[in-house]
Amino acid sequence: MTESIINFYELRRKQPRFQGIDAGHRACLGCGEALAARLVLESTGPDVIVANATGCLEVFTTPWPESAWRVPWLHSLFENAAAVAAGIEAALKAQGRQSKVLAFGGDGATFDIGFQALSGMLERGHNVLYVCFDNEAYMNTGIQRSSSTPHAAATTTSPAGKQRMGKRHLKKDIVSIIAAHHIPYAATASVAFPSDLRKKVRRAMAIDGATFLQIHCPCPLGWGHESEESIAVARLAVQTGLFPMIELERGELTGAMPIREQKPVVDYLKPQARFRHLFADDARAREELEHLQALADHNIEIYKLLGSGVDALDSEGADTVRRGGNRWG
Repeated sequence: MTESIINFYELRRKQPRFQGIDAGHRACLGCGEALAARLVLESTGPDVIVANATGCLEVFTTPWPESAWRVPWLHSLFENAAAVAAGIEAALKAQGRQSKVLAFGGDGATFDIGFQALSGMLERGHNVLYVCFDNEAYMNTGIQRSSSTPHAAATTTSPAGKQRMGKRHLKKDIVSIIAAHHIPYAATASVAFPSDLRKKVRRAMAIDGATFLQIHCPCPLGWGHESEESIAVARLAVQTGLFPMIELERGELTGAMPIREQKPVVDYLKPQARFRHLFADDARAREELEHLQALADHNIEIYKLLGSGVDALDSEGADTVRRGGNRWG
Protein backbone atom coordinates (compact mmCIF):
# COMPACT_ATOMS: atom_id res chain seq x y z
CA MET A 1 0.00 0.00 0.00
CA THR A 2 2.78 2.41 0.92
CA GLU A 3 4.54 1.75 -2.36
CA SER A 4 1.41 2.51 -4.38
CA ILE A 5 0.92 5.82 -2.54
CA ILE A 6 4.51 6.82 -3.28
CA ASN A 7 4.11 5.90 -6.93
CA PHE A 8 0.89 7.90 -7.18
CA TYR A 9 2.56 10.94 -5.62
CA GLU A 10 5.52 10.70 -7.98
CA LEU A 11 3.16 10.33 -10.93
CA ARG A 12 1.32 13.45 -9.84
CA ARG A 13 4.55 15.41 -9.60
CA LYS A 14 5.50 14.37 -13.13
CA GLN A 15 2.23 15.52 -14.67
CA PRO A 16 2.42 18.83 -16.57
CA ARG A 17 0.87 21.75 -14.68
CA PHE A 18 0.27 23.73 -17.85
CA GLN A 19 -0.96 21.93 -20.97
CA GLY A 20 -0.63 22.74 -24.65
CA ILE A 21 -3.21 23.25 -27.36
CA ASP A 22 -4.80 19.79 -26.94
CA ALA A 23 -6.07 20.84 -23.49
CA GLY A 24 -7.32 24.36 -24.14
CA HIS A 25 -4.24 26.43 -24.88
CA ARG A 26 -5.06 29.08 -27.53
CA ALA A 27 -2.01 31.35 -27.49
CA CYS A 28 -0.62 32.88 -30.67
CA LEU A 29 2.34 31.18 -32.34
CA GLY A 30 5.54 32.28 -30.67
CA CYS A 31 3.78 33.62 -27.56
CA GLY A 32 6.39 34.37 -24.90
CA GLU A 33 3.77 34.50 -22.15
CA ALA A 34 2.64 30.90 -22.74
CA LEU A 35 6.24 29.69 -22.56
CA ALA A 36 6.89 31.70 -19.41
CA ALA A 37 3.82 30.29 -17.64
CA ARG A 38 4.92 26.75 -18.47
CA LEU A 39 8.46 27.38 -17.21
CA VAL A 40 7.19 28.89 -13.96
CA LEU A 41 4.88 25.98 -13.18
CA GLU A 42 7.52 23.43 -14.14
CA SER A 43 9.68 24.98 -11.41
CA THR A 44 7.08 25.35 -8.65
CA GLY A 45 5.89 21.75 -8.39
CA PRO A 46 2.21 20.75 -8.18
CA ASP A 47 1.38 22.02 -4.68
CA VAL A 48 0.44 25.56 -5.62
CA ILE A 49 -2.69 27.65 -6.10
CA VAL A 50 -2.84 30.29 -8.84
CA ALA A 51 -4.79 33.56 -8.86
CA ASN A 52 -4.74 34.86 -12.44
CA ALA A 53 -5.67 38.42 -13.41
CA THR A 54 -7.73 39.11 -16.51
CA GLY A 55 -5.57 39.33 -19.60
CA CYS A 56 -4.06 37.28 -22.42
CA LEU A 57 -2.94 34.42 -20.17
CA GLU A 58 -6.37 34.04 -18.63
CA VAL A 59 -8.18 34.25 -21.98
CA PHE A 60 -6.10 31.86 -24.05
CA THR A 61 -5.84 29.20 -21.33
CA THR A 62 -9.52 28.90 -20.39
CA PRO A 63 -11.78 28.77 -23.45
CA TRP A 64 -14.93 27.14 -22.03
CA PRO A 65 -15.29 24.23 -21.47
CA GLU A 66 -11.55 23.53 -21.62
CA SER A 67 -8.64 24.59 -19.44
CA ALA A 68 -4.88 24.42 -19.82
CA TRP A 69 -4.39 24.48 -16.04
CA ARG A 70 -3.66 21.33 -14.02
CA VAL A 71 -3.36 23.08 -10.66
CA PRO A 72 -6.03 24.92 -8.61
CA TRP A 73 -6.61 28.13 -10.55
CA LEU A 74 -8.84 31.17 -10.01
CA HIS A 75 -9.69 33.93 -12.45
CA SER A 76 -9.52 37.25 -10.63
CA LEU A 77 -10.35 40.71 -11.95
CA PHE A 78 -7.82 42.83 -13.78
CA GLU A 79 -7.07 44.85 -10.67
CA ASN A 80 -7.08 42.38 -7.78
CA ALA A 81 -5.02 39.24 -8.47
CA ALA A 82 -2.64 40.15 -5.64
CA ALA A 83 -5.53 40.73 -3.21
CA VAL A 84 -7.16 37.40 -4.16
CA ALA A 85 -3.84 35.60 -3.71
CA ALA A 86 -3.36 37.28 -0.33
CA GLY A 87 -6.83 36.12 0.76
CA ILE A 88 -6.09 32.55 -0.30
CA GLU A 89 -2.81 32.61 1.60
CA ALA A 90 -4.50 33.96 4.74
CA ALA A 91 -7.20 31.28 4.54
CA LEU A 92 -4.64 28.51 4.19
CA LYS A 93 -2.69 29.88 7.13
CA ALA A 94 -5.85 29.98 9.27
CA GLN A 95 -6.43 26.32 8.43
CA GLY A 96 -2.88 25.40 9.37
CA ARG A 97 -2.06 24.39 5.80
CA GLN A 98 1.16 25.10 3.94
CA SER A 99 0.95 25.85 0.24
CA LYS A 100 2.65 28.53 -1.79
CA VAL A 101 0.20 30.82 -3.56
CA LEU A 102 1.01 32.28 -6.97
CA ALA A 103 -0.43 35.46 -8.45
CA PHE A 104 -0.14 35.91 -12.23
CA GLY A 105 -0.67 39.16 -14.11
CA GLY A 106 0.44 40.91 -17.27
CA ASP A 107 2.07 44.31 -17.30
CA GLY A 108 -1.32 46.06 -17.40
CA ALA A 109 -2.52 44.19 -14.31
CA THR A 110 0.83 44.76 -12.55
CA PHE A 111 2.31 48.11 -13.56
CA ASP A 112 -1.04 49.89 -13.85
CA ILE A 113 -4.47 48.61 -12.87
CA GLY A 114 -3.47 46.16 -10.13
CA PHE A 115 -0.57 48.04 -8.59
CA GLN A 116 -2.50 49.19 -5.50
CA ALA A 117 -3.45 45.62 -4.54
CA LEU A 118 0.08 44.41 -5.33
CA SER A 119 1.67 47.06 -3.13
CA GLY A 120 -0.64 46.15 -0.26
CA MET A 121 0.15 42.45 -0.60
CA LEU A 122 3.88 43.16 -0.53
CA GLU A 123 3.63 45.55 2.42
CA ARG A 124 1.73 42.96 4.47
CA GLY A 125 4.27 40.26 3.65
CA HIS A 126 1.94 37.53 2.41
CA ASN A 127 3.60 34.26 1.42
CA VAL A 128 2.83 34.80 -2.26
CA LEU A 129 4.99 34.74 -5.38
CA TYR A 130 3.71 37.40 -7.77
CA VAL A 131 4.76 36.81 -11.39
CA CYS A 132 4.42 39.61 -13.94
CA PHE A 133 4.39 38.38 -17.54
CA ASP A 134 5.68 41.54 -19.15
CA ASN A 135 4.83 41.82 -22.86
CA GLU A 136 4.89 45.61 -22.69
CA ALA A 137 1.33 46.55 -23.70
CA TYR A 138 -2.35 45.65 -23.30
CA MET A 139 -2.16 42.94 -25.94
CA ASN A 140 -5.48 41.20 -25.19
CA THR A 141 -7.59 44.29 -25.87
CA GLY A 142 -5.89 45.68 -28.98
CA ILE A 143 -2.25 46.53 -28.23
CA GLN A 144 -2.77 49.71 -26.21
CA ARG A 145 0.20 51.27 -24.43
CA SER A 146 0.82 50.56 -20.75
CA SER A 147 3.37 52.10 -18.40
CA SER A 148 5.56 49.11 -19.28
CA THR A 149 5.61 50.01 -22.99
CA PRO A 150 9.14 51.16 -23.95
CA HIS A 151 9.87 54.70 -24.95
CA ALA A 152 9.26 55.35 -28.69
CA ALA A 153 7.32 52.12 -29.26
CA ALA A 154 4.21 52.43 -31.42
CA THR A 155 0.91 51.06 -30.12
CA THR A 156 -2.71 51.74 -31.05
CA THR A 157 -2.87 54.45 -28.37
CA SER A 158 0.66 55.79 -28.91
CA PRO A 159 0.93 55.74 -32.71
CA ALA A 160 3.98 56.97 -34.56
CA GLY A 161 3.33 59.87 -36.93
CA LYS A 162 3.99 63.53 -37.63
CA GLN A 163 3.21 64.65 -34.10
CA ARG A 164 5.26 62.11 -32.14
CA MET A 165 7.58 59.14 -32.52
CA GLY A 166 5.52 56.57 -30.64
CA LYS A 167 5.21 56.54 -26.86
CA ARG A 168 6.70 59.62 -25.23
CA HIS A 169 7.30 58.23 -21.77
CA LEU A 170 9.89 55.87 -20.30
CA LYS A 171 9.10 52.29 -19.31
CA LYS A 172 8.28 52.19 -15.61
CA ASP A 173 11.05 50.66 -13.50
CA ILE A 174 8.68 48.31 -11.72
CA VAL A 175 11.28 46.07 -10.08
CA SER A 176 12.88 49.05 -8.32
CA ILE A 177 9.46 50.14 -7.06
CA ILE A 178 8.78 46.61 -5.83
CA ALA A 179 12.22 46.45 -4.18
CA ALA A 180 11.38 49.66 -2.29
CA HIS A 181 8.88 47.55 -0.32
CA HIS A 182 11.93 45.73 1.14
CA ILE A 183 10.52 42.29 0.37
CA PRO A 184 12.83 39.26 0.71
CA TYR A 185 13.30 38.71 -3.00
CA ALA A 186 12.58 40.40 -6.33
CA ALA A 187 14.09 39.57 -9.71
CA THR A 188 13.83 39.97 -13.46
CA ALA A 189 13.98 37.08 -15.94
CA SER A 190 13.48 36.35 -19.62
CA VAL A 191 11.99 33.47 -21.60
CA ALA A 192 15.24 33.47 -23.61
CA PHE A 193 17.11 32.12 -20.57
CA PRO A 194 15.00 29.27 -19.14
CA SER A 195 17.62 27.91 -16.73
CA ASP A 196 18.01 31.31 -15.11
CA LEU A 197 14.23 31.70 -14.96
CA ARG A 198 13.77 28.32 -13.27
CA LYS A 199 16.48 29.07 -10.71
CA LYS A 200 14.81 32.35 -9.79
CA VAL A 201 11.39 30.69 -9.42
CA ARG A 202 12.85 28.02 -7.15
CA ARG A 203 14.63 30.69 -5.13
CA ALA A 204 11.38 32.63 -4.68
CA MET A 205 9.45 29.47 -3.78
CA ALA A 206 11.92 28.64 -1.02
CA ILE A 207 11.37 31.97 0.73
CA ASP A 208 8.67 32.45 3.36
CA GLY A 209 7.22 35.81 2.47
CA ALA A 210 6.26 38.00 -0.45
CA THR A 211 8.38 37.59 -3.59
CA PHE A 212 8.20 39.07 -7.09
CA LEU A 213 9.37 38.02 -10.56
CA GLN A 214 9.15 40.11 -13.73
CA ILE A 215 9.49 37.96 -16.87
CA HIS A 216 10.13 39.62 -20.24
CA CYS A 217 7.78 37.93 -22.75
CA PRO A 218 7.84 38.79 -26.46
CA CYS A 219 4.48 39.15 -28.21
CA PRO A 220 4.78 38.58 -31.98
CA LEU A 221 1.39 40.18 -32.59
CA GLY A 222 2.00 43.32 -30.54
CA TRP A 223 5.71 43.70 -31.20
CA GLY A 224 5.42 42.94 -34.90
CA HIS A 225 8.10 40.28 -35.34
CA GLU A 226 7.92 36.79 -36.83
CA SER A 227 6.68 34.12 -34.43
CA GLU A 228 9.83 32.03 -34.80
CA GLU A 229 11.94 35.02 -33.70
CA SER A 230 10.53 35.33 -30.17
CA ILE A 231 13.49 33.82 -28.34
CA ALA A 232 16.06 35.64 -30.48
CA VAL A 233 14.31 38.97 -29.88
CA ALA A 234 14.03 38.32 -26.13
CA ARG A 235 17.73 37.43 -26.00
CA LEU A 236 18.69 40.69 -27.73
CA ALA A 237 16.74 42.71 -25.16
CA VAL A 238 19.12 41.33 -22.52
CA GLN A 239 22.29 41.49 -24.62
CA THR A 240 21.74 45.16 -25.49
CA GLY A 241 21.17 46.14 -21.86
CA LEU A 242 17.61 47.30 -22.43
CA PHE A 243 16.28 44.55 -20.13
CA PRO A 244 18.79 43.93 -17.31
CA MET A 245 18.58 40.58 -15.49
CA ILE A 246 18.93 41.37 -11.79
CA GLU A 247 18.09 40.11 -8.31
CA LEU A 248 17.32 42.19 -5.22
CA GLU A 249 16.94 41.16 -1.57
CA ARG A 250 15.38 43.54 0.96
CA GLY A 251 15.82 46.35 -1.56
CA GLU A 252 19.52 45.71 -2.15
CA LEU A 253 21.01 44.56 -5.45
CA THR A 254 22.51 41.10 -4.87
CA GLY A 255 23.03 39.67 -8.35
CA ALA A 256 23.09 40.45 -12.05
CA MET A 257 23.59 38.44 -15.21
CA PRO A 258 26.60 40.00 -16.96
CA ILE A 259 27.11 40.09 -20.71
CA ARG A 260 30.43 39.65 -22.49
CA GLU A 261 29.80 42.04 -25.35
CA GLN A 262 27.00 44.58 -25.50
CA LYS A 263 24.92 44.46 -28.68
CA PRO A 264 23.75 47.78 -30.22
CA VAL A 265 20.10 48.51 -29.53
CA VAL A 266 19.31 48.70 -33.24
CA ASP A 267 19.84 44.92 -33.42
CA TYR A 268 16.94 44.52 -30.99
CA LEU A 269 14.70 47.18 -32.53
CA LYS A 270 14.97 46.32 -36.24
CA PRO A 271 13.01 43.01 -36.20
CA GLN A 272 10.03 44.70 -34.50
CA ALA A 273 7.39 46.61 -36.43
CA ARG A 274 6.57 48.69 -33.33
CA PHE A 275 9.94 50.43 -33.81
CA ARG A 276 9.85 50.58 -37.62
CA HIS A 277 9.38 54.36 -37.65
CA LEU A 278 12.75 54.82 -35.95
CA PHE A 279 14.56 53.69 -39.09
CA ALA A 280 13.16 56.38 -41.36
CA ASP A 281 15.49 59.04 -42.75
CA ASP A 282 14.39 61.53 -40.14
CA ALA A 283 16.30 63.58 -37.57
CA ARG A 284 13.70 62.84 -34.90
CA ALA A 285 14.06 59.10 -35.51
CA ARG A 286 17.84 59.28 -35.17
CA GLU A 287 17.44 61.23 -31.94
CA GLU A 288 15.13 58.56 -30.50
CA LEU A 289 17.56 55.80 -31.45
CA GLU A 290 20.31 57.68 -29.62
CA HIS A 291 18.00 58.05 -26.64
CA LEU A 292 17.27 54.32 -26.49
CA GLN A 293 20.96 53.49 -26.80
CA ALA A 294 21.66 55.86 -23.92
CA LEU A 295 19.04 54.07 -21.80
CA ALA A 296 20.71 50.72 -22.49
CA ASP A 297 24.15 52.17 -21.72
CA HIS A 298 22.80 53.52 -18.44
CA ASN A 299 21.58 50.06 -17.42
CA ILE A 300 24.96 48.57 -18.32
CA GLU A 301 26.67 51.15 -16.13
CA ILE A 302 24.49 51.13 -13.02
CA TYR A 303 24.19 47.33 -12.85
CA LYS A 304 27.80 46.71 -13.98
CA LEU A 305 26.61 44.25 -16.60
CA LEU A 306 29.71 44.02 -18.77
CA GLY A 307 31.81 40.96 -17.88
CA SER A 308 34.28 38.55 -19.42
CA GLY A 309 35.20 34.88 -19.46
CA VAL A 310 32.94 32.18 -18.01
CA ASP A 311 31.16 34.70 -15.79
CA ALA A 312 29.62 36.46 -18.76
CA LEU A 313 26.64 35.76 -20.93
CA ASP A 314 28.08 34.58 -24.25
CA SER A 315 27.05 35.94 -27.63
CA GLU A 316 24.87 32.89 -28.32
CA GLY A 317 22.92 33.55 -25.15
CA ALA A 318 23.80 30.47 -23.09
CA ASP A 319 21.18 30.29 -20.40
CA THR A 320 23.18 28.47 -17.73
CA VAL A 321 25.63 31.18 -16.74
CA ARG A 322 24.81 33.99 -14.36
CA ARG A 323 26.74 35.83 -11.69
CA GLY A 324 25.00 36.01 -8.34
CA GLY A 325 25.84 36.98 -4.80
CA ASN A 326 27.51 40.25 -5.77
CA ARG A 327 26.86 43.31 -3.67
CA TRP A 328 27.37 46.78 -4.98
CA GLY A 329 26.86 50.04 -3.23
